[in-house]
Amino acid sequence: MNYHEVLYASETYGLIYLMVLFAIVLVYALWPRNKKKFDHAARMPLEED
Repeated sequence: MNYHEVLYASETYGLIYLMVLFAIVLVYALWPRNKKKFDHAARMPLEED
């Protein structure tokens, strides 16, 4: 394996890895069961103790 093959493989698999990771985070953030948790976290800075 030379430098160009390693570079091509790392760019390709790195892009695929980041796309899959982004899709997992997006699904987690938009999952209906997590809505209440994220709504509560969004209101926290506005609540007074």
